[in-house]
Amino acid sequence: MSASTSTQSTRIVLASRPDGTPTPDNFRTEVVDLPEVGDGQLLVRVVYLSLDPYMRGRMSTAKSYAAHVELGDVMVGGTVCQVVESRAAGVDVGDYVLAGAGWQSHAVVDAAAVRKLDPQAAPISTALGVLGMPGFTAYSGLLKIGQPKPGETVAVAAATGPVGSAVGQIAKRKGARTVGIAGGPEKCRALTEEFGFDVALDHRDPEFAKKLKDAVPEGIDVYFENVGGAVQDAVWPLLNTYARIPVCGLVAQYNGVVEERADRLPGFFSSVLTKSLTIRGFIQTEFVKEMYGDFLRDASAWVRDGSLKYREDIVDGLENAPTAFIGMLAGKNFGKLLVRVSPEE
Repeated sequence: MSASTSTQSTRIVLASRPDGTPTPDNFRTEVVDLPEVGDGQLLVRVVYLSLDPYMRGRMSTAKSYAAHVELGDVMVGGTVCQVVESRAAGVDVGDYVLAGAGWQSHAVVDAAAVRKLDPQAAPISTALGVLGMPGFTAYSGLLKIGQPKPGETVAVAAATGPVGSAVGQIAKRKGARTVGIAGGPEKCRALTEEFGFDVALDHRDPEFAKKLKDAVPEGIDVYFENVGGAVQDAVWPLLNTYARIPVCGLVAQYNGVVEERADRLPGFFSSVLTKSLTIRGFIQTEFVKEMYGDFLRDASAWVRDGSLKYREDIVDGLENAPTAFIGMLAGKNFGKLLVRVSPEE
């Protein structure tokens, strides 16, 4: 296509900031003209949009590790796109790229900010899941902070999600015993039958805390934290001395709903001291320079040989992104949640 080509983009913007759980009214759909493609830039068509829990934090003005989305701006998000027009060497029309185009149908992006994908190496959608940010979050957080050893017990919250399912499988490769925690019998079946966890527990079970205690007679050495809330409450008394806790997410708190409870911070620090616990919050980007190359090498090989299993939950149509996102925060998805914005070609 020529450099003068222009197009419109359908996009979803942040219309208002949510108070608690997001609603469809917090989003607005617009059609806008895109600028011409400049030197070193690409016009891309979004094929897949990733929906992730971190986006809830971007809707808020609360202080965080990343800038919030301004009202009227397109919602942020990772995307797999196909190049429609290129004014950058080394990227051709028809190439698939990983880009941060956000919740929209088309975008003009800098070629320096994308990564080319090989559709022959793995399905392109995996660049947003098991071979993308969630997979790397699992790999880096578990291996850098959790450091599981043969014979240790690793407990994983939200274990059927794209991060948790990878954590469990990587921990098994390291010789650990894995305990997956998820919501509902279908997800618990998948933990053992599909993802290879040794034990699967339903956090919705009224007897969850007791069953967790029974499942870890030798305690928990690594707890990969994705949720917080009641799951964390049940895990905490079972942590062993020198246990490691990579804190990846706290989905139970993302909507700003805080339970009325006594101040338990003194007890928390008492456990940290008496059990010599290592607790480390992390954002996967801090490990990119050190570990991303190893992750792509290892995880790509595991996906190719079938030893790293993954699930995708694909919703068709950009217009359905808000509803799918709200459902994800309530645990309604099963696997990596993606929106298919346009078809693969």
